[in-house]
Amino acid sequence: MFMGRTWFLLAFCLWIPLEVVGRKEPSSPTTVNSTVSSRPKVVKFGALFTMDSVIGRSALPAIMAAVHDVNFSTSILPGVDLQVILHDTNCSAFLGTMEALQLMENDVVAVVGPLSSGIAHVISHVVNELHVPLLSFGATDPTLSALQYPYFIRTTQNDYFQMFAVADFVDYYRWREIIAIYVDDDNGRNGISVLGDALSKKRAKISYKAAFPPGATEGDISDLLNEVNLMESRVYVLHVNPDTGLAIFSIAKRLRMMTSGYVWIATDWLPSVLDSFDPPDTDTMDLLQGVVAFRHHIPDTDLKKSFLSRLKSQRDKETVSFNSYAIYAYDSVWLAARALDAYLNEGGNISFSSDPKLHDTNGSMLQLASLRTFDGGPQFLQTILGMNFTGLSGQIEFDMDKNLVHPAYDILNIGGSGSRRVGYWSNHSGLSVVAPEILYEKKSSNTSSMSNQQLYSVIWPGEATATPRGWVFPNNGQPLRIAVPNRVSYKDFVAKDKDPPGVQGYCIDVFEAALNLLSYPVPRQYMLYGNGERNPSYNELVEHVAQNNFDAVVGDVTIVTNRTRIVDFTQPFMPSGLVVVVPVVEQKSSPWSFLVPFTTEMWFVTGAFFLFVGTVVWILEHRLNPEFRGSPRKQLITVFWFSFSTMFFSHREKTVSGFGRLVLIIWLFVVLIINSSYTASLTSILTVQQLSSQIEGIDSLISSTQPIGIQDGSFARKYLIDDLNIAESRLVTLKNMEEYIDALQRGPKGGGVVAVVDELPYVEVLMSSTDCKFRPVGQEFTKSGWGFAFQRDSPLAVDLSTAILQLSENGDLQKIHDKWLSKQECATNDVDSNKLALTSFWGLFLICGIACAIALIVFFARVCCQYNKFSPEPEKTDEEIQPVRARRPSRTPSIKNLMVFVDKREADIKEILRQNKKRRRNQSLDEHSVNQPPS
Repeated sequence: MFMGRTWFLLAFCLWIPLEVVGRKEPSSPTTVNSTVSSRPKVVKFGALFTMDSVIGRSALPAIMAAVHDVNFSTSILPGVDLQVILHDTNCSAFLGTMEALQLMENDVVAVVGPLSSGIAHVISHVVNELHVPLLSFGATDPTLSALQYPYFIRTTQNDYFQMFAVADFVDYYRWREIIAIYVDDDNGRNGISVLGDALSKKRAKISYKAAFPPGATEGDISDLLNEVNLMESRVYVLHVNPDTGLAIFSIAKRLRMMTSGYVWIATDWLPSVLDSFDPPDTDTMDLLQGVVAFRHHIPDTDLKKSFLSRLKSQRDKETVSFNSYAIYAYDSVWLAARALDAYLNEGGNISFSSDPKLHDTNGSMLQLASLRTFDGGPQFLQTILGMNFTGLSGQIEFDMDKNLVHPAYDILNIGGSGSRRVGYWSNHSGLSVVAPEILYEKKSSNTSSMSNQQLYSVIWPGEATATPRGWVFPNNGQPLRIAVPNRVSYKDFVAKDKDPPGVQGYCIDVFEAALNLLSYPVPRQYMLYGNGERNPSYNELVEHVAQNNFDAVVGDVTIVTNRTRIVDFTQPFMPSGLVVVVPVVEQKSSPWSFLVPFTTEMWFVTGAFFLFVGTVVWILEHRLNPEFRGSPRKQLITVFWFSFSTMFFSHREKTVSGFGRLVLIIWLFVVLIINSSYTASLTSILTVQQLSSQIEGIDSLISSTQPIGIQDGSFARKYLIDDLNIAESRLVTLKNMEEYIDALQRGPKGGGVVAVVDELPYVEVLMSSTDCKFRPVGQEFTKSGWGFAFQRDSPLAVDLSTAILQLSENGDLQKIHDKWLSKQECATNDVDSNKLALTSFWGLFLICGIACAIALIVFFARVCCQYNKFSPEPEKTDEEIQPVRARRPSRTPSIKNLMVFVDKREADIKEILRQNKKRRRNQSLDEHSVNQPPS
């Protein structure tokens, strides 16, 4: 409020002389504090804008046409004559303020305009004081929507949405840096500020803000464009005034900045200029070939076509054609008229009162009392904000931030003698080739997702159809400064070279191969970093890149968290991770080494199965095979001998029964597998190496108190101290591979180290160079990789990442690895890991056990069947001596008889059964002859 009064008083002090000179019919002094009219016959509103401008020449006929249409309408303001008072701001904030003060003296209920955001900022303080709504169809500055300006109502689209549309367009083509060229005024600064915020949400940024003052000369603009042309980005967003913007393209064309590789994106000012030409000027179109521009999207309705046709039929010599601002100006008048009609219908009055704060002081000539406050202003303001109708520009409705709903833009590509629409943008759907009003009808909730964003193809400057890269190396004659670590150890990765380019190694070859895959040349200069006496600090080297002392680092640079905070890394070209390295020695053979291949459980189960299978075969063969008969002692020896002789396939006894042969075949197969596995395991164990220390991994290393070796310059020092809390006094810096070997071989007792912590690629080279006298223990306890480091947001990092992936896919990366790093495979066998457990063979034992069980079941079933038929022949002596005992059943079962039966030879059993059968047949014949009557 204080700022409003300050501007008001300052303007009024300067206005008095102009008022006296410029006014033809000064108003008569008012002697009353208030004038009231319930339904006035005449209502005045003001129109305040620069009439001799691109937008003003289109807007003036539209405003006059709107006033004419309102006065001839029978439904809006019937019986009320709507009059417009025109004032020209002449593109000046000072003159605009003077004109606004003069306008307010006429008791207007609303003001349509201004076009300039800067003038709108100043006038908004005046209308706030006098409670007169300010309907601007041309001021697009996003900050005008602030709560500071309650009476400012924007009847066009807010640049806030346009800048987000530009950001979506930039993100669609994956550009990460742009240069903003703009006029350094309220509209330019605030619009570009919103663009920076919108780009940051897309992980992009404005790399440089190229501002020039209003009224800049061609020399100033030329110097500015020459400056930006030396920079990296080739994507330019031009946000300027319609009346001066074309001069920038004219100068850019002279500087050859409208050729292939450049991207020019213009905001809505450019379509406003082009739409004002009918037909388009050929010279102007030649300047704009390939430019992309954003234009307010207005649905192509019959009402719009009819209106534009009517305006063109009534146009004067100065107004050739009409742009979108003419339509917004027309709708602004209708908005004021409809709101006023609703306000009067609700019982509102048109009344003005003198503001007690604006009174004439003694001796003053300011005439502050001539400015009066609109009493119904607050109510009228709310009526305007609550309006909802369809105008020429579409739906006229305001959201909570006083912005028009459904903001949308056409995306134009200028080419040939005109332009073509390549898509749309709206805050509902994002980028699309479908008109926003159609998508609004669908009310889809996921149309703005990245997968749905699409545009038609664009023809870029220089008639290029391929999407420009959007950046080049700065055109200042300086090649890319690439730092290379000057290592003193592991020089296969990177080292100094006498021949050009001055460096060599695995990392250099990968970098050069990746550069060869790029579609553009990369001027570069390799610069060694380090004194050559010890490895440089890689953290310091990365910091130099972040401080712009170098453009990139190429070498064995590990991607770790603290480095990624200050630089950008490419895709890793070498996997890496920290491991613990210890020395190994040959293990001496033990007298009991032959027991090592099997676990204890395996030994017991195998021995048990030998006896089990031998017993099963004896049972199956005992009745048939004479080799399995004899005294109990002989048979027991036979079982043991047969069982263990199968281990060497040297059993002498032949099997004659079918089930015995089946069981033996399956068991011999099991024995074959066990023998082969035992032989292989024993051979491996007899040549195994074992560790010379008790360190088994990082956990045991942390718990010990012995010294640890680390490579000079490695990030491992910081990691072990900060992350693993290992005392710094335990760490021993080793400069080269010779010191590695010496420290590990001497051990902690001899002044060396118990282990070395280093990255896996270095360890693999160490193992290959020392014939596997050292090896890692445990697992990698960090997972990372090597990459090339670039300054933050460098587009080259992205392109090289893609190139590295291509090298990996086509096999070139592996070829480079094999060229420099011939890797020798080292055996890392462990005794415990070579032991054979029961889990590896339980399937074989299961099959053999099932076969034995089935054979036994069938055997005993057959024996029981024979036993039921078995009845030994009674002896006569027994019947004569013991007649009583003969009456007892002769087939009384008993275990003893069963065992005797089982022990009998199969041939004897068959003979007895045959005799029994013959005897029963004879008895049957005798009984038949006795029972037959005599003849």
